[in-house]
Amino acid sequence: MISVENLSVEFSAVPLFSGASFVVNSGDRIALVGKNGAGKSTMLKIIAGLQNPTSGVVARQKECTIGYLPQVMVLSDNHTVMEEAETAFEHVRQMQAKLDEMNHLMMQRTDYESDDYMALVDKYTHLNERFNMLGGNNYRAELERTLQGLGFRRDDFDRPTSEFSGGWRMRIELAKLLLMHPDLLLLDEPTNHLDIGSIQWLEQFLASRANAVILVSHDRAFINNVTNRTIEISCGRINDYKVKYDEYVVLRQQRHEQQMRAYENQQKEIADIKDFIERFRYKPTKSNQVQSRIKQLEKIVPVEVDEVDNASMHIKFPPCLRSGDYPVICKDVAKSYGNHLVFHDVNLTIKRGEKVAFVGNNGEGKSTLVKCIMGEIPFEGELKVGHNVQIGYFAQNQAQLLDGSITVFDTIDRVARGEMRLKIRDILGAFMFGGEASDKFVKVLSGGERSRLAMIRLLLEPVNFLILDEPTNHLDMKSKDVLKEAIRDFDGTVIVVSHDRDFLDGLVEKVYEFGGGKVREHLGGIYDFLQKKQIESLEQLQSSMSSAGSPSTSSAPKEDHPQTDTAATQGKQSYLQMKERTKVQRKLEKEVEEYEKRVMELEDRIAEVEAQLSTPEGAQKTDLFTLHADLKTQLQQAEENWEKAVSALEDFQSEA
Repeated sequence: MISVENLSVEFSAVPLFSGASFVVNSGDRIALVGKNGAGKSTMLKIIAGLQNPTSGVVARQKECTIGYLPQVMVLSDNHTVMEEAETAFEHVRQMQAKLDEMNHLMMQRTDYESDDYMALVDKYTHLNERFNMLGGNNYRAELERTLQGLGFRRDDFDRPTSEFSGGWRMRIELAKLLLMHPDLLLLDEPTNHLDIGSIQWLEQFLASRANAVILVSHDRAFINNVTNRTIEISCGRINDYKVKYDEYVVLRQQRHEQQMRAYENQQKEIADIKDFIERFRYKPTKSNQVQSRIKQLEKIVPVEVDEVDNASMHIKFPPCLRSGDYPVICKDVAKSYGNHLVFHDVNLTIKRGEKVAFVGNNGEGKSTLVKCIMGEIPFEGELKVGHNVQIGYFAQNQAQLLDGSITVFDTIDRVARGEMRLKIRDILGAFMFGGEASDKFVKVLSGGERSRLAMIRLLLEPVNFLILDEPTNHLDMKSKDVLKEAIRDFDGTVIVVSHDRDFLDGLVEKVYEFGGGKVREHLGGIYDFLQKKQIESLEQLQSSMSSAGSPSTSSAPKEDHPQTDTAATQGKQSYLQMKERTKVQRKLEKEVEEYEKRVMELEDRIAEVEAQLSTPEGAQKTDLFTLHADLKTQLQQAEENWEKAVSALEDFQSEA
């Protein structure tokens, strides 16, 4: 479908990557991985045809369609949500107009037996079949399902897009791409603006309905659930692994160890040969052996060892003062914007040293409550910040608040105090801003680089209460692992607002769920919470939230013991088992539905043929009798397939 051949890219004579060659086939779901700045987004742009490589070619099959979602795009504000999403079906509307035109032409003509008329009928039939495959007049139902899957409510459909944040408008662009059903989807950080429910819906969509996908994402759980192949860009080279990310990490380590063993053995062999040559170089009796060794040395092909990117940021929060026992206490806290009630009757207490997560759909009030704690916005009720609490706040837009007209070094130099000013170069080096990178202007940095820079600023002052609002957006996996470890070791209190399940797993011991105007407490880790909610799609999440006010779900069960690593692992395994079972059941249900649909189609077609055979003209056409017999055979086979599918579904359900 897509063939990348010997691709190379250079910026100012400095190679980004070279010699990249791989093939993308139908059914491939590829994770494109590498550290920030390795060239992942550049590779996507080249495949999409938006950027030219320095050398090499990208060959595409004829009529192959590509849909590309960049990290940042210019969005339109001139339509409602529905109108903007419907632009994805412009080609369908054009097809409908063409069919209407051809139909009108056929009605006017009377030369039914001519070759020209039959060619027109064939063209109409072919176009009509394609029109029906693309959804035809039923595309609106699919459009609504997709918008709802990505978190929009029905009452949002007629709202102007200008009323939504940039993240929500990015969802509209993602919906348009999915609805176009391109042969290849190129997605650059698609989960950055999605909540947990929407991410899980997107996982199901890509895994079951997408033709081929290449995605860049730093959400490990997401790419593990979606992809079946991993292409790594590392140290300017491309390494292709036919496995998902977790397996790739293991194989990459094994490959590097094998290469190192082979390299060490070869170096020992070379050293032995050189030693022999030096010892006997000037002895005439050994001249033949020396010449033989020299030729042997010249023929040795050096063992190549893949370079490993060992650069990573090492975060250590400085010592801080001890805060009071309860850094945050909320009593009947409520917040409204005009007639819109964000949340009400929020009652929560966060103890010193606790690490908790705020989760829920976007727009349900997670960041709003954070702003209330920070004292940035007014609210109703009582909210008390404890004694001696020193807050370090990392906001979603923290990276965008940096001054782009100054350098990386100057950005830190302006906030550093005392002895820290003598260690700026060392700190920047630990965050992968070593050497010339510290002299870059902030405006040329990537999103991930800006996030790292904003994180450095946060770490320069000692705090005992961290509030991190989507801290992992734009961070690569290695950076996220180091940040996660640093937060684990932090002896203060932490609130993390995040949709990254892998980042939250094993980090937090309590989850606060935002939804339906309420905030509910769940003891345990993120996978314990997901198992309790049993969410497999956004619709289930919304349903559970709308029913959460009922007596059976109005309060979370209390536990009198803390979460352990074993419990977290068991919760995650149980959740994944439940998810896999649901996936199998959906597949069986889909098979039953497809076979039933096929049976109905054949029955309708047989009825049409029998109606033709009942006429004098039809009774004289032998091909109709042949067609009737063939359809009957197909119907019998379809009914057998349907019965087998129903039986398999019933057997599976009886095992529960």
